[in-house]
Amino acid sequence: MIIEPFWMQVNESNLRQGDYLSNCLVPISLFDSPDFSQSEGDRVFDVEVQERDLIILTQSCDLENKKARLVSLCPIYSLQEFEAVNPDFARKGRWNEVRKGRVEGLHLLASPIDPANSRDALVVDFREIYSLPFEYLTSHATVLRERWRLKSPFLEHFSQTFARFFMRVGLPSTVPEFK
Repeated sequence: MIIEPFWMQVNESNLRQGDYLSNCLVPISLFDSPDFSQSEGDRVFDVEVQERDLIILTQSCDLENKKARLVSLCPIYSLQEFEAVNPDFARKGRWNEVRKGRVEGLHLLASPIDPANSRDALVVDFREIYSLPFEYLTSHATVLRERWRLKSPFLEHFSQTFARFFMRVGLPSTVPEFK
């Protein structure tokens, strides 16, 4: 079976939804208490900066028309990186559940290098969202030079999966089971 490539390489500063930006600096707040308060009266928050591989969620039209001062992104991991932090996913069959869309908040994308190798696939975690300045990301994209961008229809599928994750509605009851 021939696997259609999910990605194309780009070398430009323009940002689009589905752009894979490696090594982005992300500020992570370290709060001393779960309610954001401090006993001293002054609210001082420590911020740690970490490097993350991210994929852009913000719509391309908003980026192109500079309607987004902050760009929404989610982390994107190799399966091995994700399994190291989430060992439950190393179990046989778990990635097939994600592939079929049965694990909320996660989305699989084929490898940019070897799309036929499922173990080289990438996983996007929609449960963790970052907002980074448009100007920072444009500058970072320029420094990266070549990077990966999702192609159609994989981009639309990615976007639709993200939308489905956020539009879920939990009902207090449902139609009873048919007997």
